[in-house]
Amino acid sequence: MLRRWTTGIVAGVVSIGVAAAVERSVEVVHWWTSGSEAAALNVLKEDMQKRGYSWKSSPIAGGGGGQARVVLRARMAAGTPPDAMQMLGFTIVDYANEGLLGDLSGVAAKEGWDRVVPAPLQRFSKDRRGHWVAAPMNIHRTNWIWANKAIFDELKISPPKTFDELMAISARIRQAGYIPLAHGGQAWQEATLFDSAVMSAGGPDFYRKAMIDLDAKALGSPTMEKAFEQMKKLRTLVDPDFAGRDWDAATAMVINKKAAMQIMGDWAKGEFLKAGMQPNVDFLCFQYPGTEGDFIFNADQFAMSNPRRIWPFAKSAVLVEPQGQQNREEQLVAQTELASAILDPSFQEAFSLIKGSIPARTDVPDARFDLCGKKSMADLKMAIKSNTMVGSFAHGHAMPESVKEAVYVVVSRAFNSDGSSADAVKQLVRVVRAAK
Repeated sequence: MLRRWTTGIVAGVVSIGVAAAVERSVEVVHWWTSGSEAAALNVLKEDMQKRGYSWKSSPIAGGGGGQARVVLRARMAAGTPPDAMQMLGFTIVDYANEGLLGDLSGVAAKEGWDRVVPAPLQRFSKDRRGHWVAAPMNIHRTNWIWANKAIFDELKISPPKTFDELMAISARIRQAGYIPLAHGGQAWQEATLFDSAVMSAGGPDFYRKAMIDLDAKALGSPTMEKAFEQMKKLRTLVDPDFAGRDWDAATAMVINKKAAMQIMGDWAKGEFLKAGMQPNVDFLCFQYPGTEGDFIFNADQFAMSNPRRIWPFAKSAVLVEPQGQQNREEQLVAQTELASAILDPSFQEAFSLIKGSIPARTDVPDARFDLCGKKSMADLKMAIKSNTMVGSFAHGHAMPESVKEAVYVVVSRAFNSDGSSADAVKQLVRVVRAAK
């Protein structure tokens, strides 16, 4: 009786799979729900439709992807993974090491991904055997400040070159009745501020030693104390109602001239562009003081679920039926087609022009990009040459997920409390030691 029941389940799954193969669809889990993000993703949707695939979008709200990771893990455990899922950094590495991701090495070799994707990013696109398991959509830079040009013009102020200058112009901004810094009180947003504060306090070598190598001496150093001091001073620049605010709502404050600046990755630029604003005309883009030329990166990638894996729901009956095998091979074809579409140079350009990012491929010309994009692309090439392209702690490209979450707590607590920077440094060393 049990055998008949499980066979029935498998047959039902197979019939569903055959129908899915016939309609040539691809389901994608992501957290791009802001206006500019949705518009950028639509470029990929249209591309896949031209390739003959219907697009099944499964958005999960929540900037930074925290909630999406929870839902995705639940779907994996239930044996109902999507075809593709948006992932960042070490999350990709973790899933790959569990054998949950499909192998994209065939299409990667055919299209020469190794030659055009920066090596620091490839670290998060491959498994430990060196097989490609994810297709990078773009490269974001996190150490940007976005500013309302009308406010800067009105007050006759210029982009600050030092942190002291940032605090000085912020005092003038507040005196004029504007909020100096738009911010959303979410842990990942505070971690994004910390990315820049650590880089500003110590430079790229220190950032790598502390945030990537997790060196105890660097983590507990006076330089790290300076980074926390910057965080505490930034806290004095935000409005009282920042708690729980989404990042794009904070960007809207700058767009609508309620706030002068926002420290955020260049996905914020997508919101300015969607509002019809242009760089150096309506808004300004400049590096966080003390990080000029430095490149802290975050990259959105789509990883593909492993179509040849026997998921938990099918463990009681191996899928040996020809139709079941055919369905899984059809899924692999669809995933390969999606990966190829993502790394296509034309898509890379079109997507980043809307998203605010720059292409993950270094061979895409900058002719159609605005001055913010051109600067980012030029700085990236210099950072690759000088080995100063470093992964963002805030967005999962510096330290393993378990360590990152522990550091999130310390950073957010330091930002939102009156505790000393010295105490924050001690807590940082303690939690990293415990989480490693």
